[in-house]
Amino acid sequence: MAPAHFEDFRAGDSYDFGAHTVTADEIVEFARRYDPQPFHVDPAAAAEGPFDGLVASGWHTGALLMRMYVDAILNHAVGMGSPGVEELRWLVPVRPGDTLRGRMTVLDARPSAKRADRGTVRARLEALNQRDEVVMTMVARGLFGRRP
Repeated sequence: MAPAHFEDFRAGDSYDFGAHTVTADEIVEFARRYDPQPFHVDPAAAAEGPFDGLVASGWHTGALLMRMYVDAILNHAVGMGSPGVEELRWLVPVRPGDTLRGRMTVLDARPSAKRADRGTVRARLEALNQRDEVVMTMVARGLFGRRP
């Protein structure tokens, strides 16, 4: 399979990717390192907290979605990095046992005005749980190489 180039992404295109079941151990492990709030690291404290139980850090959810995106799209494309994220929303708590999957919808794709070898793809990425609830969304821009 040839790598995807900028020209392969068109507004309205949608891609489904990945599936990952989140465990309590990984929630705690990630949070101890990067987001050690009680509702992420201590099941007893979390039971008394605002979420009525242990929940994944939003940053953990974002890292999981990014991994699915890399595995499904970026590792098979002429990716050139990203100038950033425009919007990030955590909508539904992710709990132990949830199975997340990813989805990307291209919002628009524009060739670079300054660099003829690349273009920018603006896309909405979503993480959904096993109940098809959207747990996280982000709108991001990615740079992709153009075909010679």
